[in-house]
Amino acid sequence: MRLLPLVLLLAVAGAFAQNHAEHEHHKMTVDKSGVVMNENTENLPRDCEKIEAEHEFEIFAGRKYANDIPGTIFGMSETDVTVAPCSRVTVKFVNEDQIRHQWMVHGLPKYLYPAGMFHIEAMGGQTMTGTFIVPGEDKNYLIHCDMAQHMEKGMRGQLVVGSGSGDLWSVPGVSDSFYRSSYLTTRVASFVALLAFVAAFAVTWACRIRS
Repeated sequence: MRLLPLVLLLAVAGAFAQNHAEHEHHKMTVDKSGVVMNENTENLPRDCEKIEAEHEFEIFAGRKYANDIPGTIFGMSETDVTVAPCSRVTVKFVNEDQIRHQWMVHGLPKYLYPAGMFHIEAMGGQTMTGTFIVPGEDKNYLIHCDMAQHMEKGMRGQLVVGSGSGDLWSVPGVSDSFYRSSYLTTRVASFVALLAFVAAFAVTWACRIRS
């Protein structure tokens, strides 16, 4: 029984050390505005001899970018980002909501990007900028927000390198959804409500004239 506290202490210390090591491994840059993980400005993928192009994008995240997409809550200003193979990509991620959002790319080579991922997270109302280098293969990579239910509620996109490898499912404004929502968009719903109000007013006015 005397060994139990020591075992628990060692387990906690081991978990802390592992968590710290993972953060170091992922090259995290953290400040009050957010996080950039696995940034890479110089190391070339194995299939690239040099940087072939430079791309810079300003991408906005917020509720207003989901207004025209039925059944969604959150959205991004750009859901289909196209770059040249072996290019260096800089993303300025602007969060217009008051909750955290992320811009994550998955499927990158793990020998260069731990877990195959590049990650930007911006706190509510903040902006974060990060840079990474894409491989030379024509391929579509998943972009999404990893906060709970944010991807399912609209924050999903794709990074197309070169000619790509085919559109991913459920990219707003690009490809069909797994499930087609029966909800009306905000604009359509507002228009229907306005028509209903005008019709009700017209009927009331007509009844008053007749009486």
